[in-house]
Amino acid sequence: MEERMPLIGDTFPEMEAATTHGKIVLPIDYAGKWFILFSHPADFTPVCTTEFVAFQKRYQEFKNLNCELIGLSIDQVFSHIKWVQWIKENLDVAIEFPVIADDTGRIAKKLGLIHPGKGTTTVRAVLIVDPDSKIRAILYYPQELGRNMDEILRIIKGFQVAAKNKVAIPANWPNNELIGDEVIIPPPTDEKTANERIKSKKFECYDWWFCHKKI
Repeated sequence: MEERMPLIGDTFPEMEAATTHGKIVLPIDYAGKWFILFSHPADFTPVCTTEFVAFQKRYQEFKNLNCELIGLSIDQVFSHIKWVQWIKENLDVAIEFPVIADDTGRIAKKLGLIHPGKGTTTVRAVLIVDPDSKIRAILYYPQELGRNMDEILRIIKGFQVAAKNKVAIPANWPNNELIGDEVIIPPPTDEKTANERIKSKKFECYDWWFCHKKI
């Protein structure tokens, strides 16, 4: 059976990896936690360095959301260690999360992190995995564009708010142009509920299919 790259909703494939923190087994070692696996094209490159600093600056915010960070590139572990040391010595930022050394490209190929049109290095991919080891979101950026870490934080917060309150999250939440920091009530699935929705005092509605509330 031909292996394909994972998709949203798939269980994260089991794999063993060497990292700057020693050997890990994904997703088993992170069971019960969210984790973000993000790939970068190469160590000792300017955009990647800004990304690692940006992730580290927000690392405690991710941990407060029960979410861990894991970096990855096809560099060797020695390169990762030296680069992390360089960041500490020159930028005074200690990288606290592990970085996978995938020098054979085995993991990157399995996860779809190498795109033929961008050479043999990993693109800037982000896989967001929930506590049940399900892949919930996948983001891809080209090599020349650094990621927005605040958006990645927003995704984790949005998933958690949606699950806890059984709601949907609007665009640009929590600063949506129509409803601010409120959330969207799932549309009714029958006529009776649709008619009741408009008369309800429990939340505000633009129409029966578009109601929202504070949480």
